[in-house]
Amino acid sequence: MKIVTPKPFTFGKEKRAVLLLHGFTGNTADVRMMGRFLEGKGYTCHAPQYKGHGVPPEELVHTGPEDWWKDVMEGYEFLQQKGHTEIAVAGLSLGGVFSLKLGYTVPVKGIIPMCAPMHIKSEEVMYEGILQYAREYKRLEGKTGDQIEQEMIDFQKTPMNTLKALQALIADVRNHVDMIYSPTFVVQAREDHMINTESANIIYNEVESDLKEIKWFEESGHVITLDKERDQLHEDVYQFLEKLNWEE
Repeated sequence: MKIVTPKPFTFGKEKRAVLLLHGFTGNTADVRMMGRFLEGKGYTCHAPQYKGHGVPPEELVHTGPEDWWKDVMEGYEFLQQKGHTEIAVAGLSLGGVFSLKLGYTVPVKGIIPMCAPMHIKSEEVMYEGILQYAREYKRLEGKTGDQIEQEMIDFQKTPMNTLKALQALIADVRNHVDMIYSPTFVVQAREDHMINTESANIIYNEVESDLKEIKWFEESGHVITLDKERDQLHEDVYQFLEKLNWEE
């Protein structure tokens, strides 16, 4: 079975722009429904696809945060080149970390970190996540159980320098959250077992913006953009964007 590789997308032609960022081991499908919803509300949405994501897991381990940050910045610059002078950013998980990093690196209209980690998980827990992703990818390729297990043995021999770099990125962003002055809407799923949910309070408390909000979604898990409260999430994100002081 051939897996259809997720690609970057751009929806809409309106002046107000939103950069949508997916998570670690995720892809643009994680934020696609939100992009379509916001397009319907008059926003242009662009989502880059990080290098090494949405492709065989063997490729993921040879990339790292520097590659993905480059993809994020290229996504931001893509919107600028299309003539957008005001850009808000919404990101899931690692994408939420990058949305905060954008907040103190370039001008952004507003920031929506969703289930963004500020606490550093152990490498073991993160590694388990990568192994789970690798197994699932191979299953979707239609490989047999024996074939998958054999490939996983080889896969686990690959050095995972990515994880240390990822931990360093999260620590660095956490140290700079108090340099963010853009309006911020912190979104956190209560049933998120991938990250320490206290991260949401850290972001909310440390962001220096005059306009900041936090909302807990009681029934959702880590990939909140695809979970059962996604319609409410879409509406809340839209309402927050409408509060921003757009020029037109």
